[in-house]
Amino acid sequence: MDFNALYHANFALLDDAVTDWSTLIKHLAELKKDAEDGLHKAANQADWVGVNAQVSKQFIGKTAGEFGDAHTQATTIHNVLRDTRDELKDYHRQLTNAVARGQGKHLTVIDTGDGGFTVTGNTRPDWSSDPSGKTSTTSQKDVDDLRDEIQRILSKATESDTSAKTVLTALADQSAMGFSDAAYKDRDAAAEAVKEADELAKLAKKDPDDLSVKDFDRLNAGLKKYHDDPLFSERFATNLGPEKTLSFWANASDSQVSPDLARERRNQLGELQRNLGLTLATASRSDTADMTDWKRHMVDIGDQPVHGKRGNILGFQVMSNLMRAGDYDDDFMRDYGKRLMETERKFTHDGEHFAWQRSGFNTYLNHMKGDSGWDPVSGYLKGLSNNPDAATEFFNDDFIPKDGDHKHAVSNFKYLFEDRHWPHESNSDLSQGESIDGRNNLAAALEAATTGHPAGELPTADTPPHNPGQTKLFENIVSSVSDDNGRLTDRGYMSDSMGQIASEYLPDIDRATTNVDQHPQKGDEDAQAAWERIQKLNPVSGAAAELDHREISRFLFAVGQNPEGYAAVEVGQKQYMGKLMDYHLDPGLPEDQRPNHDVQLTVRAIAEHSGQVSGTLAMGRSEAIAGPADATDKEFDHSVAQWKNIAGGVVGTGVGVGTSFIASPVVGAGVGGAAGTATSVVLEELFKDAEGSAKEDAGAKMGDSWQRGSVASIKYTRSGAFAAASHYHLPHRDDVAAWAEDSASKGYLDASSYMQQVGPELVTDI
Repeated sequence: MDFNALYHANFALLDDAVTDWSTLIKHLAELKKDAEDGLHKAANQADWVGVNAQVSKQFIGKTAGEFGDAHTQATTIHNVLRDTRDELKDYHRQLTNAVARGQGKHLTVIDTGDGGFTVTGNTRPDWSSDPSGKTSTTSQKDVDDLRDEIQRILSKATESDTSAKTVLTALADQSAMGFSDAAYKDRDAAAEAVKEADELAKLAKKDPDDLSVKDFDRLNAGLKKYHDDPLFSERFATNLGPEKTLSFWANASDSQVSPDLARERRNQLGELQRNLGLTLATASRSDTADMTDWKRHMVDIGDQPVHGKRGNILGFQVMSNLMRAGDYDDDFMRDYGKRLMETERKFTHDGEHFAWQRSGFNTYLNHMKGDSGWDPVSGYLKGLSNNPDAATEFFNDDFIPKDGDHKHAVSNFKYLFEDRHWPHESNSDLSQGESIDGRNNLAAALEAATTGHPAGELPTADTPPHNPGQTKLFENIVSSVSDDNGRLTDRGYMSDSMGQIASEYLPDIDRATTNVDQHPQKGDEDAQAAWERIQKLNPVSGAAAELDHREISRFLFAVGQNPEGYAAVEVGQKQYMGKLMDYHLDPGLPEDQRPNHDVQLTVRAIAEHSGQVSGTLAMGRSEAIAGPADATDKEFDHSVAQWKNIAGGVVGTGVGVGTSFIASPVVGAGVGGAAGTATSVVLEELFKDAEGSAKEDAGAKMGDSWQRGSVASIKYTRSGAFAAASHYHLPHRDDVAAWAEDSASKGYLDASSYMQQVGPELVTDI
């Protein structure tokens, strides 16, 4: 800070800027509220169809979010400007007071013209008559003290001004388009984040021999505190650089390289891995030029040796383990995945052989529990499970493209789900048995890729309707499992994800059970009318999956053999059935949205298709009880009962089908757990029965399970129809319940006979 600039500072423009930003914040707060209440909520309640369902609704949601980010960024900028102005005003006051005090002691502060200053003592006017020979009333100590005081003031002012510039520049660079969501209550908080990033990056750059336990603890604590901070994360990652990032983790996680850390902080390595991964994920979403270069370079060195002390590790093997936590930038994940699979293809000779097989002396790169981390595909798939958009594109991309040597392309999905020779993996926590993480991470990534939300979460009002890439992938999953049930039944741990996927495609599944031609020939009016009726009966928002009845039955039969997979679909189907009853029995539903003029036909169709799905799942459940899996009836009931807890204790909220179901705005506002709706009544009965059955001492046998399932399915469907008819005060509600009961029984029994036809080699006779 120049002496002259601070001494003669005019703060009028800075005052105006602070005032203007304060006013802007107020306006943006109003716009944010209007965008959320007026745009976002209205969009979520609207009845979207076609392209609008896939594009417009999502665009409106993102646009509304930009208003929130704009308000956040404006608030942070205002806080930084306000704090800096107040500090500079205080330093200006201190400087002018210091100069004034100096003048009282006959000291003069002179601007040297280059931003500096000098302090001199004033010459006495009577110097020639003083017998002592003194020419000034001041001592050298007075001069030095004033000089040092002014220098301290200027240094602090410089620090204040520089830190503000650093923070404001970093904020502006965070997002190339739109606004950053980086929020700081004041300038010091933002500046401290940047400073901490520099210091922690310096620690991580140290030679592994010099990295102490104290350094480890500080790194872990700092990354834990700041891993969601955009400024910190970008600064840390770019200061550390891609090569040092990889070598740091390769060395820190290797007990042969860092024995002190392995001995004293072994149990904290997983936490450090997670915190480092979350930090890099946050950094990857920054648009700064340095971070863009970081991501490009990280992909480029993925197939190159890491410069760790022991060597023999590639960049992909290290970085994939840091992807296990956090939501990384979509484009980075896509580019990374392409290069990773190119390397996989090269190492496996087009998938013909194993790759990434760990030997006993190789280090563990994953310390977050699960596999050893030696196979980079496993860690990457775990990362994809948090990144739906990148996951969808990845699985639909080619592993082997169609070319002169290959008559047919092989997608990443087909290669990983059907063809890959997975390396034998041990668990990083040294537990006995082979790790199942690789394929389990595959299932989770497929869940994200087909549903549009991170694996393990439930759809919300903001989850976009399915797009063509997602439905294509679901079609491929169904076809693959139908072709070979063992791809799922031999790996039951994948079925929780498969069940959740199926629960979010129930409208598409119900359509398939009708056997109505989804592509009627032009001019065939009867076939066209039939398909239009099914589309109205099971309306779909966004793209619809085209499924074959035979294949979907064989798929559900496989999913139903796992308690968690069974529960996800069964609970989802009961919710969906209740929603359909509420939707179609609404007297306010426009006539052109009704599948039939006769409400009896509609109720019967809903009940029958619901019964078919439940019946097919029950076949799978019975097969598991009788088969080598040695599952018990209680396990299935317990899994169903757990959905009440997953739903947060609010019956019907967030369970199963989610966003692919269209309800009119009127109905939509009242469905989803409100007391008295068909959904709430059905799920309350379902959970109550499951909780009671799970506590019984005696487990049902195969035939008993099937029979009990039939009785229960009929009961729930009857209750849902009766509740919907009662909710709308329809006449003859007992008749409505009877129609549902009769058709649910028919659908359930038909599922058994149909499954015997399309999967005789799969079904054990009851």
